[in-house]
Amino acid sequence: MTRYYVHLMPGTFRTYGKVIALTSPVLPVVSFLGRLPTAMCQLGSLLLVAETSGSLATAGLVGGALAAGQTAGGPLLGRVADRHGQRTVVLVAALVNAVAVAALVFAALDHVGTLPLALIGALAGASVPQVGPMARTRSVAIARRNGADERIVGAVLSFEGTLDEVSFVLGPALVGLAAALAHPAAALLVAAGLLAVCGTWFALHPTASRVRPASRQASSVRTSLPRAVYALRTAMVLQGAMFGASQAGITALTGRLGQPEQAGLVYAAMGVMSAAAGLAMAAVPARITLTARWRAATAALVVLSVPLLFVRSLWALYAVVVVLGVAYAPHLITIFGLTERIVPENRLAESMAFLTSGIVGGQALALALSGRLAEGSGAPAAFAVAVGAATLCTVLAWSTSPAPKAPAPRPAAATPPGSVRSA
Repeated sequence: MTRYYVHLMPGTFRTYGKVIALTSPVLPVVSFLGRLPTAMCQLGSLLLVAETSGSLATAGLVGGALAAGQTAGGPLLGRVADRHGQRTVVLVAALVNAVAVAALVFAALDHVGTLPLALIGALAGASVPQVGPMARTRSVAIARRNGADERIVGAVLSFEGTLDEVSFVLGPALVGLAAALAHPAAALLVAAGLLAVCGTWFALHPTASRVRPASRQASSVRTSLPRAVYALRTAMVLQGAMFGASQAGITALTGRLGQPEQAGLVYAAMGVMSAAAGLAMAAVPARITLTARWRAATAALVVLSVPLLFVRSLWALYAVVVVLGVAYAPHLITIFGLTERIVPENRLAESMAFLTSGIVGGQALALALSGRLAEGSGAPAAFAVAVGAATLCTVLAWSTSPAPKAPAPRPAAATPPGSVRSA
């Protein structure tokens, strides 16, 4: 077993080295910093509005408006990027989003009414530049056009999925730190700055021109999507529901145990393990198909989430959620991989944005539902929502057989990997 890992890890590192060489080392850093504000704004807006208004109901309404805006706006932004290219679309969205987030801060500090705050929150959500889905679409397109094999494409998706996981662990942690040391407004102003600088940088990076917009003919005719796409999108909503229900259950249980400050650390521990599992996905043998991986991941979600129903102590909670985190990233990454495999190229950004927005929408809805259940019946009721969502994911995975699209013809002369080096 030790000898296996000695041989495995260098090979995995070499694979990720090839992934980074496709775009240059700068792009992953910029895209990570560009997607970090998305992870900061949800919690940041809740803390900011709760503190400035003194009302949790108002804070929840503004946070819900932000989530609703992102859920509706993400796919539309992806569709426009598919038709017109990423550069202008991401640039405009990043600048508008930076202004909207800053406006939310100053409006909250000025104690404006609930309705204006909710409208600004909806704009802040709808204008999220979707750096994660765009980076995923961009990197996959570059890999395909460089003639990369399926192992490299899978590693691209694993790498992007890990960046997402790390951002959604680090983002709330930064917000919590800023709130403890200064004020939630400080975290959101930092987020607005990152959007303006790194969002612009990502939009203008030379790799943006490597993602060709759809031709006029393709843009005028809506390419139909296979039915399996909708199963994958539903699975992503359910995955978001697992996140929201887990968050509510963790918060309720740590509060009952008299250690509410541990909630963020428990959730972060689950995210760290998920990110590690995501990186390890590049080592999965190519002979294991994406459909088989999806089914195995959903089965793992059910088996590993059931123990949540019986957790009664803090250390048991840590142990269970860390183990559960092993199944999260593989499930997410596999859904992204299946989507890339079956949707037409001229609808890839839209489809990737749909998946990310599905997570946000599912998380917001489940958090609201399971939070109420946890208040009335305790943490097990919230965790039961997570187990139910995992079970539905399994039903979808085992009743759906996504068929790959016809392979696109390779270019006559592929651009060598690593040719895009400028930042």
